Amino acid sequence: MNKKTLWITETAVMIALLVALQWATKPLGQFVTGSCVNLVLGVSALVGGLWCGLTVALVSPFFAFLLGIGPAFLPIVPMVAVGNMVLVVILHLLASRDKIATRSYLAVAVGAVTKFLALWLLIVKLVLPTLGLAEKQVAAISASFSWPQLVTAAIGGVLAVTIAPLIRKALRSK
Repeated sequence: MNKKTLWITETAVMIALLVALQWATKPLGQFVTGSCVNLVLGVSALVGGLWCGLTVALVSPFFAFLLGIGPAFLPIVPMVAVGNMVLVVILHLLASRDKIATRSYLAVAVGAVTKFLALWLLIVKLVLPTLGLAEKQVAAISASFSWPQLVTAAIGGVLAVTIAPLIRKALRSK
């Protein structure tokens, strides 16, 4: 299989897995769904490569929006994509792809904090004030795009850097 076909296949599988997990975990709440999404983002970057991870990061919030899981306001959706892409880039650049290493867990910490800060700045400070929403709505949306993002990015990231080397090893053995 040539590299382009492999990339398309890996990316399609990651997107399909992401959508299935978003749909299946929707009733379980933000912590479970968000952790699963961040897991898929991390595995996409660490197994499929940077462009696979960025593609999955970009489409993830749009599928969440269409499934009624993500933000209810379309102007927020691209900001979530940016936050996802921040996590993917940091994991790709800093985490080890071939072994479970301390460096990978440090990459998760940096990625989770950076994603959290990006989402908080872009959504809470930049976009929400322009939407003209009621104070109660702003408070609820602000709460979901604050510390829970840090927690779900950390959980999903730790799971991703733990299993990605095993997936890569299994794929190479065939």
